Amino acid sequence: MALDENFGPVLGRVTVQDAVYVKLREALLLGRFDPGQVLTIASLSQSFDTSHMPVREALRRLAAENALEVARNGSARVPAVSSARLDDLCRARASIEGLATELAAQLISIEEIDALEGVVAAHELCAQNGQVYEMLSVNREFHYRIYSASRSEVLTQLIDTLWLRYGPYMRMLPAYVAPRMATEDFRSYTVHHRRIIAAMRQRDAVRAREEMVADIRDTQDLLRRLIDN
Repeated sequence: MALDENFGPVLGRVTVQDAVYVKLREALLLGRFDPGQVLTIASLSQSFDTSHMPVREALRRLAAENALEVARNGSARVPAVSSARLDDLCRARASIEGLATELAAQLISIEEIDALEGVVAAHELCAQNGQVYEMLSVNREFHYRIYSASRSEVLTQLIDTLWLRYGPYMRMLPAYVAPRMATEDFRSYTVHHRRIIAAMRQRDAVRAREEMVADIRDTQDLLRRLIDN
């Protein structure tokens, strides 16, 4: 299976390993690879226009984060999806991200809340224009801004790890969402986001947490249907 990413060359001898790792990690976070897709060192090295060593090290680091499964020959595979694994991930996400949202609602500044409004507007514009991958990227920005506002380094690190492992499931969304974007109300994609913002303006931490969990659960239900089909 061919890669759908054209990474481009990585420059700089000192930072090349980190650069390859960061680019691969970002692609996995955004669901740019198919579940079960094999990523070979040779193909990735060609895509990055670099030697095998930094690619091998990046794959090793990502395997250590459970984002990839590495075979004995050095190639890596994107984990397959399953309903059981999805439920396990979403249970952890709802717990940890719900807590981060509850903390954020108590600590977030007015300026940060205003910035969230802008992110939601960008999300809706992407949906209106049929830009599905851009919409997913902006969706992640919205979530990460909230988790950053929790002021908890531990929680944000745990959340980042969970989102990395959630990447194969993100890959399933564009094929489902894209053909529906032309007929669905673009505001339907941000219902929970706007409710979270409203709760934060009122400093209602419990309601903000509930809306974040509902947002996670709604996507979980959709993904379960896609997996079962």
